[in-house]
Amino acid sequence: MTGAPLFSRGGVTIVGVLNVTPDSFSDGGRFVRAGGAVDRDAAVAAGLALVAAGADVLDVGGESTRPGAREVGADEEIARAIPVLEALAKASRIPLAIDTRKAGVAEAALAAGASIVNDVSGLRFDPALAAVAARAGARLVLGHLRGEPATMQDDPRFEDVLAEVAQELAASAERAQAAGVARERLVVDPGIGFGKRLEDNLVLLANVGELRRRVGLPVLVGASRKSFLGRLTGEPPGRRDAASHAAAAVAVFAGADAVLVHDVAGARAAVAVGFALRGARREAGE
Repeated sequence: MTGAPLFSRGGVTIVGVLNVTPDSFSDGGRFVRAGGAVDRDAAVAAGLALVAAGADVLDVGGESTRPGAREVGADEEIARAIPVLEALAKASRIPLAIDTRKAGVAEAALAAGASIVNDVSGLRFDPALAAVAARAGARLVLGHLRGEPATMQDDPRFEDVLAEVAQELAASAERAQAAGVARERLVVDPGIGFGKRLEDNLVLLANVGELRRRVGLPVLVGASRKSFLGRLTGEPPGRRDAASHAAAAVAVFAGADAVLVHDVAGARAAVAVGFALRGARREAGE
């Protein structure tokens, strides 16, 4: 980012991923002790390292939403994420996001110091989440997801993925506004890897700017270490950072306002290139 407000056209917001789950696709179990308890101190240290590397926001998740992941109860999700959020809020002034589909978890996280709610389901899982965000004056990221993480990759189908995702994100934004969330507090996420085929992910990534134009809201892209990159490169999740940085640069060049990433330092360099090229393209009148 270049000192601009979060999710603004004046820069690119870099959101660092901090999963406190045993089963996330890339880093699940990294901060979970034997027996299932989260190592809060280790998670906080990792979060502060992301801040030092240049993250503008930290996104803390207590439930995996990888393909095939099982749903966990709100109490378990709160037990994993809230102590980490509370400690990060005391240790740093960086804005904190809670990655959750549940209103109760969002409410607890906002009370613990979060100011952003990232709902990958776009309010499809728990519509009450919008009212929680509205009462707190929180920023709300609305993701695109049909169905549940456990089954979303079983047989995804789109006739026109760009048009359908844009329409469904616009509908999510309307529901959020009806619940009292101010439009300027909304961000949308096309849900790369969430119930999408390889070709769907590529179309969405390459056409982020058109998606932004159709929905009329800032767009966050989360392509980091996703399986479609593995399909393209043959690399396992832990070795997909180079491909992730390429995807981040393309997303920003295409029009993304924010990227959700695991390797913040590498992403910052990629984003700087993508943002500069996007500026050059505008200056050329394209």
